[in-house]
Amino acid sequence: LSQFHRDGFLVLEQFFSAEECDAMRSQIQGIVARMEVPPHCRTEFSTRQEEQLQSQGSSDYFLTSGDKIRFFFEKGVLDEKGNFLIPKEKSISKIGHALHAHDPVFKQITHSSKVQELGRKLGLERPVVVQSMYIFKQPGIGGEVTPHQDATFLHTEPLGRVLGFWIALEDATQENGCLWFIPGSHTNGITRRMVRAASGASTCVEFVGSEPAYDDSQFIPLPIKKGGLILIHGEVVHKSELNSSESSRHAFTFHVMEAKGTSWSKENWLQPTPELPFPSLYT
Repeated sequence: LSQFHRDGFLVLEQFFSAEECDAMRSQIQGIVARMEVPPHCRTEFSTRQEEQLQSQGSSDYFLTSGDKIRFFFEKGVLDEKGNFLIPKEKSISKIGHALHAHDPVFKQITHSSKVQELGRKLGLERPVVVQSMYIFKQPGIGGEVTPHQDATFLHTEPLGRVLGFWIALEDATQENGCLWFIPGSHTNGITRRMVRAASGASTCVEFVGSEPAYDDSQFIPLPIKKGGLILIHGEVVHKSELNSSESSRHAFTFHVMEAKGTSWSKENWLQPTPELPFPSLYT
């Protein structure tokens, strides 16, 4: 615990079994096999600010994905009409944002007794699950994730109430795009927010403030074996590089908010809905 509070992240090796990881991978294969996305809804996922505003920011498909299972694609895999240039299962970047609510396997993992026990050890009193994602990091094309803080996208008052659980479903190495962190960077607040734009704006979301320039030498890599869990403080600065290797780097990740004494920003792109209020982590 003291290490997590000092660094803003914590690696817990072998938190999930190989069987649990394989069950998630097998479940996602079925979801991808049945995936139907109309061409006009096919959104290329990016973390570069201009591209984010252009693709996700103009996409209602992204903005209304908080309570659904939706599909997002790597850059360069679609032609101008939205047709796939490579097989669809090789083109997908991530699936989000409510696997934890709608899929039995991911729901079971998210609410597993060991996750709940970890929440209690962390002192979470009323944690709720706000979103979940399956990330593919495809071989050769899995895009980089630029340095960021999760609180930029998932803002709370007060800050410091959002926690990421990142589960490696395959070994994550420096070659295939493991996470990198700046230890201790969770203590400086945030300088950038992604907010819903006013109605009538050309994009659905906009950025307020800017991300500082980070020194590459401050980042340390966190390679982790299949089944390992990385806990991520909402304000710690982290990134991942392009996956130029021949192996994928699948991960399942979800975010939890301590709801006690916390208000979720009405300006966040992600909002609870009457159909799916944020479910309690504790069952």
